[in-house]
Amino acid sequence: MHTSEHAPVSVVVVNHNADLLLTACILAALEQAKQVIVVDNASSDSSLANLNTRVPEEARLHIIRLSKNVGFAAGCNLGYQEATSPYILFLNPDCILSTGSLQRMVQVLESDPHIGMVGGYLINPDGSEQGGGRRAIPSPWRAFVRAFGLYYLARYWPQLFFDFHLDKQPLPQYPIEVEAISGALMLVRREAIDDVGSWDEDYFLHCEDLDWCMRFKQKNWKILFVPNALVTHFQGTCSRARPFFVTWHKHKGMLRFYRKFFQRRYPRALMVLVTFAIWLRFGITVIRYSLKNCYKLLKPKHE
Repeated sequence: MHTSEHAPVSVVVVNHNADLLLTACILAALEQAKQVIVVDNASSDSSLANLNTRVPEEARLHIIRLSKNVGFAAGCNLGYQEATSPYILFLNPDCILSTGSLQRMVQVLESDPHIGMVGGYLINPDGSEQGGGRRAIPSPWRAFVRAFGLYYLARYWPQLFFDFHLDKQPLPQYPIEVEAISGALMLVRREAIDDVGSWDEDYFLHCEDLDWCMRFKQKNWKILFVPNALVTHFQGTCSRARPFFVTWHKHKGMLRFYRKFFQRRYPRALMVLVTFAIWLRFGITVIRYSLKNCYKLLKPKHE
């Protein structure tokens, strides 16, 4: 592909032990984007070595090596500082862009100057839609409904017991406006970033994408989901080796998100209940991981 055919996009990939998937991600991005920036969060695997082997010399590829893991949001901000294009795609290293997907998202972004962010159709390796690619903001009430399974009542009272996971709804035929998309794949207009501000680095991992979507909506920037821009996401690749670490930061991020945006808008009793539910969920997750590890250790090994 000639340089003139590359989309005017700087792809920012924050890597931490993505192994061979990083190379696959970067190769797909280089086929479609004008610039690709890898911010490596002190990886201890061979992901960078594999990438250097497959892409030894490429002027459009920039690699930033960090001596410590600064977190996803901080890594995104560092990558953005090196970006030169009018549009920036923040892409997880376990995401593979399908042919033409980036150009389709750019076309949607350029169709309306009020669109600040677009996301594609995130699919699992088996082709099924992945949750989070299109969603509503999980407000405290919506989170309460989800946590206690009350979303099944949506068939009777859809407005009251609304499920923020929109992947349960039929796939739209055309791009639609949504409240939030996944941080695994965010194509963002530079002017919007200048207006809204950078990623909140007080999140280390998880919920920083919801935070950004909230701030984009507060500044009246539209967020769109593009159903014909397919991207395969091998979800959890970078977090599988450290489940407790990831779980801690995920729940810590959830707590920060709710306190930051909803503390003064909801009754104190509900916020206390939400906080309790978050830490209860964290405890249950830790117990589940612990039991799973114990089972692996105690399981007889057959020769």
